Amino acid sequence: MSDSKKKRMAMLDTLAAAGSPAPPPSMAASRPLRAARNAVDSHKVWDLDPNQIIDERFTDRLDLTDVDDLRDSIEATGQTVPILVRRHPKNADQYLLVYGRRRLEAIRRSDSVQTIKALIANLDQDHAIEAQISENMARRDLSYIEKALFAHELIEGGFGNQTRVAEVLTVTKSSISMALGIIGAIGPDLVRIIGPAHAIGRPRWDALANAVEASRLTPDALMAIAGKAEDAYSIASFSDNPGQSDRSVEIFEAVWDAVAPAAPSKPKRVKPKQQKGRTLTAAGKPTGTLSKTASGLKLELQSGAFADWLEDQMQVVLDELHERFEQRRED
Repeated sequence: MSDSKKKRMAMLDTLAAAGSPAPPPSMAASRPLRAARNAVDSHKVWDLDPNQIIDERFTDRLDLTDVDDLRDSIEATGQTVPILVRRHPKNADQYLLVYGRRRLEAIRRSDSVQTIKALIANLDQDHAIEAQISENMARRDLSYIEKALFAHELIEGGFGNQTRVAEVLTVTKSSISMALGIIGAIGPDLVRIIGPAHAIGRPRWDALANAVEASRLTPDALMAIAGKAEDAYSIASFSDNPGQSDRSVEIFEAVWDAVAPAAPSKPKRVKPKQQKGRTLTAAGKPTGTLSKTASGLKLELQSGAFADWLEDQMQVVLDELHERFEQRRED
């Protein structure tokens, strides 16, 4: 048995073991999984109809399209770890999901598995949320933006203020504040369309938030860009060479390209104006040009015997001219 499976079985043993009296509210708030353990009905695993279970929880995962492998595994070897549900406060025939969303979705997609194994706990909403949070903290596969959106929904749903959310998520209040700023700037609807984007960390999400705020594009325009990118990815996935790119990363990049500030262009180098060359004559005939450039004086002679002779005698001619120049300066 693998270490991960042993850990899951150990957690089940803890949940199903005969519980001690429920801790006081303060202890239950700090140890939500212990509260869930103590509340499990008769410490028994039940077989429930998946249609009896309602998921009204705060969103903690943006992409549930990766459950096909889990469905195949459950169909082949059975459901190893039960989900946790609580009784519906108004309907005795229904249950509210506490955690186990992927297992529930996998079994709902199965044609051969008709029931789902579940532990039933008597929890109020706050303690159910805390149990969900604690279960989330044990996972390592949630992306930055999924955690940020989860914090946003906890606060918007009235679970608590930033201080309380930071405490139950075991992060700093400043990190919660930054996450809320990013979600607020980009918009939760656009974040949901983009998806988890596991390869995109906080710095790039922060940069996107700043770019969106500075952009003149409306939320509807950004949603349209994201939707177009999603359609393009879906079409490409059916091609002969779909590649290995991540759908949500592709959508993120499409939105980024639409709002990212343009790189400052390099100033064009201004070429110095060159003066028009002066025509030189010899024996009354044009023989070359003389022009002044940024680097000095440029002499061009037509090829021929005179040009060949001047090339050979240039140093002598230059010395004579320089001597005349010096005498002129003395005069």
